[in-house]
Amino acid sequence: LAFCRGRIVRVPKGPLIRVVGTEVAIPCSVSDYDGPSEQNFDWEFSRETDFVRIVSTWDSTFTSEEYQKRVGRGDIKLRRSSNDAVELVIRNIQPADQGRYKCSTPSTDATVQGNYDAEVQVKVISDGLSVSGSKARSSTSLRLSEGDSFKLRCSAITTSPEHTHLHVTWQIKSGSSWQDILSLTHEGKFQPGPGYEERYRSGDIRLDTGANDTYRLSVSQASSADGGAYRCLVSEWVRGADGSWQKIQEKSVEIATVSIQRTDVVISTSNVSVTERDSLDLTCNITTDRSGIFQAEVMWYFSASPDDTLSDAQLLLSMDHDSVVSDSTLISLSHVDRNSYRLLVRDVDVEDSGYYFCEAAIWVPLHNGSWHKVVERTSSPVSVVVTALEPDYDVFLNASKTPKFSDDPTELNCRITNVQDTEANIRFSVSWYYRQHLPGDEVVPEELLASMDADWTLLLGDRGRERIQNGEIIFFKKSADTFSLRIQWTSESDRGDYFCVISAWSRHRNNSWVKSKDVTSASVNIFWATQDYTLTVEAVKLKPFFVAGHTFEMTCKVSSKNIKTPRYSVLITAEKPFTDQSNPNGTTRIISLNQDSVVRLEDWTDQTRVDGVVLEKVQENEFRYRMYQTQISDAGLYRCVVTAWSPGGGGMWREAVNGLSNPIQIDFQTSGPVFNVSVHSDSPTIYQGEVADLLCIVTTEGMPLEPDDMSFDVSWFAVRSFALDREPVLLASLDRRGIVTQSRRNGSSDLSLERISPLEFRLRVHGCEDHDFGNHYCVVTPWVRSATGVWQREPDIKAKPIFLSVKMDVLNAFKYPLLIGIGLATVIGLLSCLIGYCSSRWCCKKEVQETRRERRRLMSMEMD
Repeated sequence: LAFCRGRIVRVPKGPLIRVVGTEVAIPCSVSDYDGPSEQNFDWEFSRETDFVRIVSTWDSTFTSEEYQKRVGRGDIKLRRSSNDAVELVIRNIQPADQGRYKCSTPSTDATVQGNYDAEVQVKVISDGLSVSGSKARSSTSLRLSEGDSFKLRCSAITTSPEHTHLHVTWQIKSGSSWQDILSLTHEGKFQPGPGYEERYRSGDIRLDTGANDTYRLSVSQASSADGGAYRCLVSEWVRGADGSWQKIQEKSVEIATVSIQRTDVVISTSNVSVTERDSLDLTCNITTDRSGIFQAEVMWYFSASPDDTLSDAQLLLSMDHDSVVSDSTLISLSHVDRNSYRLLVRDVDVEDSGYYFCEAAIWVPLHNGSWHKVVERTSSPVSVVVTALEPDYDVFLNASKTPKFSDDPTELNCRITNVQDTEANIRFSVSWYYRQHLPGDEVVPEELLASMDADWTLLLGDRGRERIQNGEIIFFKKSADTFSLRIQWTSESDRGDYFCVISAWSRHRNNSWVKSKDVTSASVNIFWATQDYTLTVEAVKLKPFFVAGHTFEMTCKVSSKNIKTPRYSVLITAEKPFTDQSNPNGTTRIISLNQDSVVRLEDWTDQTRVDGVVLEKVQENEFRYRMYQTQISDAGLYRCVVTAWSPGGGGMWREAVNGLSNPIQIDFQTSGPVFNVSVHSDSPTIYQGEVADLLCIVTTEGMPLEPDDMSFDVSWFAVRSFALDREPVLLASLDRRGIVTQSRRNGSSDLSLERISPLEFRLRVHGCEDHDFGNHYCVVTPWVRSATGVWQREPDIKAKPIFLSVKMDVLNAFKYPLLIGIGLATVIGLLSCLIGYCSSRWCCKKEVQETRRERRRLMSMEMD
């Protein structure tokens, strides 16, 4: 391929047949060349042997003398289409231009390879194509009605000596340009123009050939778009030497101008407004200049929107072309005159408001007696507004029950008065609204409580929905003209303005109800003066002096103001000293009595004195508290916390106000012993697995006691940190009866707690682990027996913590792992040696035969 590559100059394969007087364009191109991309071309012409220079792209002096005038006038010129292609254009070609044309390109290649010129034969034939209109028509103007049919004819013939084909196209002038309608191509195929494909397939547009080389265009169902100028365009084609078709000339002739008279459908009236129960009268007019026999088909439609299509609209009534009207009770359709059709709707209703339009179709008879629809039009919609007959009435709202206090009932009556112009098909419903009453001119939007529809179905609003569902707010109809609202228990949030809206509903022909009017009443204000609740509580100590073991007794007297039929709940609290470990916050809830006189123990945890506290109701506003067998640990300030309750809605009680009494102090003056507690250990630092001994030692000062007159509750705690910044953990406890209680443990270590002397208690941690470290302390609760034989509990005493450190024995920890590792290594080594010996002895043994060598003595050098 590399050796065969070279410049190639191409021209069309000849001969090229052209018609005299037409314009000829002969292309020439070059490829596979070297040098610049833009190439130059020279054209020459020869009738017989010698070539005459015509024109060149790069040399202006190239043209010979006989062609200089034609080239100067532009009758012969070169038209470049690309860098490597040009066209020789000859306008008004003549028989003298018949001959051979040669296209050549100057060389720009490094070596001469390929062809640098090419020739083509041009044959000029005479013009034998003639195109004319129909001679049968004296006028070229047609005036038709919409839906009519028409035919146009043209004649085309050719006497060319060559074998040529004709291409006939019918065109219509649309604006300033011509548009193709239908063509019969030079290959004998029918080709509809753009937009005429559907009409061609339906047969409304046809192209037929007749005698004497005539071509007839038939158009059926003419529309306004078919109006305009029509022409017949004929082109002559010849098959070239390469087998392709080439158009050699084209002629046209205007045949006729067609005007189409449009058929319009209009409704005589514009927007219409009628009153309910009256009649609606509309007329549909058909405008047409058709003078022959025809019949109209009319259909009336109704739509709620002017933009709805026929498929979305409702068909009211229709009349076909035989004047047969569809059946309807309240709607009639009549034929007024030849082109007018009247629609009458009797007893109109509000739901008849909307848009009305009519659709008309023109039918014409055919020769076989059948009818054919030629045109169909739809009028513009007409707006019809039906004004409802509104009843006349007033609305009056009054309050039959108003609250004086909270939780009192409220009842409002909404009454319809002065009713006029009402019929049997009018129904009333009510809607209730609430508006918060604010001082000044500030506007607050109303809130819907509930409303009733035409069927008197209750629809709840957002405000008070739960209360309405619970029956606290009731809506009912007291009489035929009165609607009522009742609030069973009015609260302060219900204070404000109330008003009602009475709606009138009219029943339509289809038994549906449509709202026709709303009337709003004046507002009624629900308000009552309120005063702040007042509650006073006084605590009185009945026995001013008593000692431990006696009964403590106090009373709480309550007085209140501005509370309707109050009831009281009482809670007894005690404020202990901060040294009390059982309640570090200082306040303890002991016992309570609610408004229904139900007693409950709150935070009273002394199981030995479950019945030691009593709270009872002496009078409606007086309560008494008793505490039997008081102990020193009961010292503190005692108060009465009283809550006043008022009756609420639905039999419930509503909290009104709280009150706190003055404190009553219990203080025991005693000269008994003083107890001290300390923690001791001989070995605060131990190793893992050893036993830790911790001693809790109790010492006494002051008055000596016999060991049988005192007893102790001992509890051991641990804080697992160095800085005491964590919560203490209970380890074990020993009560004064000798019962030991241990908490649940996660590790493997164990605990034991014992009493080794009357004032010493020992805690042992067996098999210590690393998580047993931390600060350890004990809490001791002394119990002392009084002279009367009653055991008195003393305040809890906390010892100073001691830190227990647990270390790890490194030698014992690594002894067994080292021995096991050395043993395993020795066994694995011996096993490896045994495997290697057996393998070399029996598995991998190979006999090697050595070649026998002769043994000769070496000769001395002297004997060589």
